[in-house]
Amino acid sequence: MDRPLIVGAGLSGAVVARILAEGGIASVVVDARDHIAGNCHTSIDDASGIMVHRYGPHIFHTDDEIVWDFVNTHARFVPYVNRVKATVQGQVYAMPINLHTINQFFGETMNPAQAEAFIRAKATLLDDPANFEEQAMAMVGREIYEGFFAGYTRKQWGVDPTSLPGSILKRLPLRFTYDDNYFNHRFQGMPEDGYTAMVASILDHDLIEVRLGETFEGQQPRPDAHVFYSGPLDQYFDYCAGQLGYRTLDFEELRSDDDYQGVAVMNYCDQDVPWTRITDHKYFSPWRLNQTSGSVVYREYARAWTPGDTRYYPIRLVDDKKRLNDYVELAEAAQGVTFLGRLGTYRYLDMDKTIAEAMVAGQGALSAFRRGDSPQSSYVSLSA
Repeated sequence: MDRPLIVGAGLSGAVVARILAEGGIASVVVDARDHIAGNCHTSIDDASGIMVHRYGPHIFHTDDEIVWDFVNTHARFVPYVNRVKATVQGQVYAMPINLHTINQFFGETMNPAQAEAFIRAKATLLDDPANFEEQAMAMVGREIYEGFFAGYTRKQWGVDPTSLPGSILKRLPLRFTYDDNYFNHRFQGMPEDGYTAMVASILDHDLIEVRLGETFEGQQPRPDAHVFYSGPLDQYFDYCAGQLGYRTLDFEELRSDDDYQGVAVMNYCDQDVPWTRITDHKYFSPWRLNQTSGSVVYREYARAWTPGDTRYYPIRLVDDKKRLNDYVELAEAAQGVTFLGRLGTYRYLDMDKTIAEAMVAGQGALSAFRRGDSPQSSYVSLSA
């Protein structure tokens, strides 16, 4: 049997390769980029000493203790709480929406029970919100929706909020306390030496061969090798059913000798501000502040993906879901391939879910290899 071919040296590919290697199975990992770690790639900026998240910030958060133990085997994690701010009509508020945000926005001094009743009175009663706008109206009412969500969402997704599923908003907490932690998970942190060092540790095994700057299409035919594919799903099938839609990001780099904004993330919710947020990367590794100088800042602009761009967010609108169903049928009929990760399953996935699914896929494949079988072709709930 040829060595399994793992396409992508990001979290999915690295985790599968590691599980196979620890079970005695050698593999080849290829990635078209010139670096490992995919979109969570980090590197030190030479001029400032700041650790930069090259494809936008990634904060690790999970309730999955198995995943948490796994990543801590390959990196020392430093506790980190993501505290996001938002600029709305010239005022700065805490995000996600919490008691401080509500009181400041409406000029009130309510306690939790009063604020909850206040927001409930403003919310639109809907049994089954059909889209993002209806979900927001049912959750927080019109004023907060129009102030914090409507403009930002149009910029981020390039469509009217009524065209988007309400599930996008459900990921964002609504709190009637002064807790401004962006996430609710038990475990939250950042790898001390960055995500690239963590992924390098995962891939550091004698039975793992990593080849950068190589594409899946450039590999020689391997009729007996199972493929673990974390590249774009539509690309695997040569776009035969059309291109799936994505949003991409453009980053405008700004540098300052001083502290640019005093916080890691500032969202800009007004539609007439062209960028969606500004990130100051020194704040993503505060333990390094005494080793850095100034600020390395990025304005983020969201737009439609075109060939050659980095894919960030699957859109999953009506046309995309139709194309996705076609690719699901092709994936079900494919032989010798496991589809993994955000691109391979056309889903928005947090890092912990990506790792958890890769662990399951790797362990299942390892069991098959030990039996002398080939792993079953599979994909992870493409319609989820």
